[in-house]
Amino acid sequence: MVHRRFSWPFGGQRASFCGSFTGWRECPMGLVGTEFQVVFDLPPGLYQYRFLVDGVWRCDDTKPIVRDEYGLISNEMLVTLVENNTHPAVQLEPSPIRRMNLDEGTILTTMPPEPPSRNPGMQIAVFRHRVSEILLHNTIYDVVPVSSKIAILDARLPVKQAFNIMHDEGLALVPLWDDGQGTVTGMLTASDFVLILRKRNIRVLGHEELEMHSVSAWKEAKLQYYGGADVAGMQRRPLVHVKDSDNLRDVALTIIQNEISSVPIFKSSMDISGIPLLNLATLPGILKFLCSKLQEQPEGYPILRNQISSIPIGTWSQHTGRASTRQLRTSGLSAPLITCLDFLLEDRISSIPIVDDNGSLLDVYSLSDIMALAENDVYACIELEQLTVENALELQYQVNGRRQCHTCLSTSTLLEVLDQLSVPGVRRLVVIEPMTRFVQGIISLRDTITFLVG
Repeated sequence: MVHRRFSWPFGGQRASFCGSFTGWRECPMGLVGTEFQVVFDLPPGLYQYRFLVDGVWRCDDTKPIVRDEYGLISNEMLVTLVENNTHPAVQLEPSPIRRMNLDEGTILTTMPPEPPSRNPGMQIAVFRHRVSEILLHNTIYDVVPVSSKIAILDARLPVKQAFNIMHDEGLALVPLWDDGQGTVTGMLTASDFVLILRKRNIRVLGHEELEMHSVSAWKEAKLQYYGGADVAGMQRRPLVHVKDSDNLRDVALTIIQNEISSVPIFKSSMDISGIPLLNLATLPGILKFLCSKLQEQPEGYPILRNQISSIPIGTWSQHTGRASTRQLRTSGLSAPLITCLDFLLEDRISSIPIVDDNGSLLDVYSLSDIMALAENDVYACIELEQLTVENALELQYQVNGRRQCHTCLSTSTLLEVLDQLSVPGVRRLVVIEPMTRFVQGIISLRDTITFLVG
């Protein structure tokens, strides 16, 4: 092994290091005197490496520089053991690329396009690393609209009235205000409406009770029903939230890891209004911001030109031969709606493709579509067990009109998929065969962000 010290003597507030021998994972550098240093023991070989200084990727211009197969500029070194010498030594191989004369290191900016990588795993790792750097150096406050309205419901409202408001305002979820605590303490979602309808026959809450019981009472009833024998020892989970100063990567991970669709943003410091809630953070907002950054230098991200069929993203049908972490669910028009809702709740997914007898796409039923049953209290006049998916879609069309199914092909590029998903209102893409519309897979916003942040 060869003892090798890497140093960055060109200033900065903080610096980290990554190289081909670290798997391009960042390693912090310590400040020794006036320069940042890190030490590794390396076997003989040819290596590439870079520095991240104050959030900017840089190379040391006093060392050899090469451009790799991804179009990225790196420093390069050759580590050898000198013959007849018991002490290892490091030798630098002359660089085939002309060195760039810039003070305080070369800044890595736009790179020319390169052929597809022969090592997809490394290409993905490099891309994720660069995406994470964008997200880490921007806060959720950068994504929140400068001026926007956010609906908040009083937790003392009757359940029926709360759901009617959500339907009338086109909301799939809404924060709940607890006047006693003087803050937002929970969220009312379309999933709550599904659970009420699903369990109504076994007396979690009856129809008449919806007229009288408050939202907070429903939350307690839900806790008791799902709490099992040790209800007395259970407590409601504290509200998951983020601060407006949190970076985008942490916010995205909070949403993904808690399996929620959005998260309240609390102000870091209380203002004169006394209301801590600033807005709601969502994956669409984060993805839209990220896409705007990626499109500033699209040629610097060659993976964006790769077809999604070659990228580990989304949920795929077994017919495609691709492995997925979960089973691709589809439903027919004649299937009971309750079965479809059970799939959504049990798999913790937000939508399911509706297909014909040949497996061709007809529509998509989403968890939020259940709110159509709140129109004129339709839910009170039906037996959920007797309602089919076709009946539910017809109700949805009567209330909100027909909508477009957003689709893509397995040959679509990652850039095309990101562009489509960054459009407001598009939360998933169904992957179809172009001629038959046979459903091959589905790519959701959650799938996309999960892939991007690794």
